[in-house]
Amino acid sequence: MLCEAGDLAAVRCHFADKYEPGLEGVLPLAREATDGVSDYWTAVLPMPSSRLRYFFELTDTAGETRFFNEHGFLERRPARKHHAGHFFYPYDLPIDRFAVPPWIAGTTFYLVFPDRFANGDQMNDPPWKRPWGEAPTVKSFFGGDLPGIRQNLGWLSDLGVGGLYLTPVFAAPSNHKYDPSDYERVDPGFGTNEDLAALVRDAHSRDIRVLLDGVFNHSGDRWFAFRDVREKGEASKYRDWFFRIESFPVDFDTVNYETFANRARSHPKLNTANPELREYLVGIGEKWIREADIDGWRLDVANEVDHRFWRAFRDRVKAAKSDAFIVGEAWHDAIRWLDGAQFDSVMHYPWRDAVLDYVRRDITPSHFAGRTAGIRHMYDISATPGLMHLLGSHDTARVRTELGGSADRARLAAVLLLTATGAPLVYYGDEVGMEGGDDPDSRRCMEWDPKKQDQRILATHRALIRARRERTWLSWGAFEDVVVDDDRQVYAYRRSSTGPLAPADAPRDEMYVAVNTGDHPSDVCLPDGDRVDLLTGKRASGGITVGARDAAVLVPST
Repeated sequence: MLCEAGDLAAVRCHFADKYEPGLEGVLPLAREATDGVSDYWTAVLPMPSSRLRYFFELTDTAGETRFFNEHGFLERRPARKHHAGHFFYPYDLPIDRFAVPPWIAGTTFYLVFPDRFANGDQMNDPPWKRPWGEAPTVKSFFGGDLPGIRQNLGWLSDLGVGGLYLTPVFAAPSNHKYDPSDYERVDPGFGTNEDLAALVRDAHSRDIRVLLDGVFNHSGDRWFAFRDVREKGEASKYRDWFFRIESFPVDFDTVNYETFANRARSHPKLNTANPELREYLVGIGEKWIREADIDGWRLDVANEVDHRFWRAFRDRVKAAKSDAFIVGEAWHDAIRWLDGAQFDSVMHYPWRDAVLDYVRRDITPSHFAGRTAGIRHMYDISATPGLMHLLGSHDTARVRTELGGSADRARLAAVLLLTATGAPLVYYGDEVGMEGGDDPDSRRCMEWDPKKQDQRILATHRALIRARRERTWLSWGAFEDVVVDDDRQVYAYRRSSTGPLAPADAPRDEMYVAVNTGDHPSDVCLPDGDRVDLLTGKRASGGITVGARDAAVLVPST
C-alpha cells in the first residue's frame, strides 16, 4: 500500500475467501520504505484458498482509525458479505502468474558489441577495417566477430558471468547492425550461421546462456520487403508491412515514410499489426532458438511496438524454449510490458540514473535511498529477480566517464550494481575501467592489455559476480536500509535470503554493503557478528571503517 509519508502509524489487512466465511484472517503490514513523499507498506498475504477478498484498516499518527476498500474510506468496518466493496483477487490461476525463468537467479549478464570485442577471424574482415584501438567514428569497422567472442569465452567464465547478450549479429550494412537487411543470416563480417551455433554451444558448455538482440520495430532500407516497396511502389505486396508511408514512390530525400527516431531513412518503421509481417517476425524469434539454441531475446525499441505483437512473440518463443528470457529495451516505467504476457524483464535505466546521480554526489544518501525505494516498487514483485540493472550500455556514455573519469567512483557504482536485486548487466570493458563518451565513443575496442586495465575494478567485478553465482538469493532477497548518513556521505544496506520471494527451503544468509562516497574515511556501525569483506578479505566484527570513495561487502565468516 502506498500512502503519504508519515501519515499512518499502522496498517492491517483483513482478508478472507470470497465464499467460505471460515477462511479469513488479519495481517499487519510493515512500513518497508519511504521516498520522502510516499511510504510503502507491505506484507505477504497467505492465500486461504484460490480466491481472495480483502480490505485495509488504517490508523493514523493521531490514533484515529478508518477502513479502506473499493468504496473509499469508511468509519465502520465493512460487512463480511462478498459484495460489500472489498478488493478482490478473483482466482489464482497458475498460468497468469508472473514467473521469471529459474536460471536467472544468480546470473550476471555481459553485453558485447561484436565489432569491438575481439577479432577471431581476419578472413572475414572488411577491407576498410580500422586499426584496433583507434578512436571510433559512426562508420568505423574494426573486425570484431563471433569467432573472436568464442575464443574469449574464458574471459567471461573467469569473471563468473552466466549470460552473454550480443547486440545485433544479423546481416546489415552498418557496424551496429540495427538496420537489418537479412534477419535469417549472420552478417558475413561476423561469421556464419554455424559460427553463431558454435558460439552458443561453447557458451553452454561453460554454463553461459546467450541472448540475441531483436530489431523488430524497424528494418533496414536494404531488407527485401522494403526494397520491393521502393521498386514497385503501391503495387508492392509488402507495402502494408511498413508503417505510414505518406506517398509513393518512397523517397530517400524527403523520407516520406515513418522511421525509427527522427526520419532515420535507413530505419523504416515496421507495421507489426500486419498479420503476415507479424507471422514472419515471430517466426524469426522462434527460428534462432531452434537453429542456434539461443536462450532468449533482448528487444530493441520495445516500447514502440504494439502489445499484441509482443504477446504473439512471447507465445511463440516460449513454445520453442519454455525458459527463454525476454528483455525489452525501456528507458522509463515499463509496467505496461511487465504484465506476465509480454516481457520477462526490461533494462532498468531508471535505477541506473539514480545510481549515477548518487555516486557523483548530485544527490544525498537519503535522497538516493528514497528514490531507489520507489524504483524497487515500480513493478510486480515477481518481476524483481529478472530486472536487468545496468550502469551503461552501447547507447550511453560509459560509467567511468559519466563519473568524471574516477576509477574509485566507477568501482563504487559496480558494488551497487553487483549487490542489487535482479540480473545485473555489465557492458564489455566496464570491468576493466574503460572510458568513453556518448555513442560512438562508448563503443571503443575492448582493452585486452593487462597493463592498461584497471586491476582493482576488475578484481571487484570478479569477486562480486562470483558471489552472486554462489548466493543466487541476491536476485530476489530482501533489501533493507541500515545506515543513511548525509553528513558523512555514507549509505549501508542489508541483503538477506528472506522476503516474499524466498522459497521455504532457502538457506539463511545475509550480506551487508557499506558505501562511502565522501572524501574521508568513515566508521559504519553494523549489528554484531563475525564477517569477512569480499573486496579485501579482511575480517570484521560489528562495525567497519570504510575508506574515502570506497566500499565494503560483508558476509558471515565461516
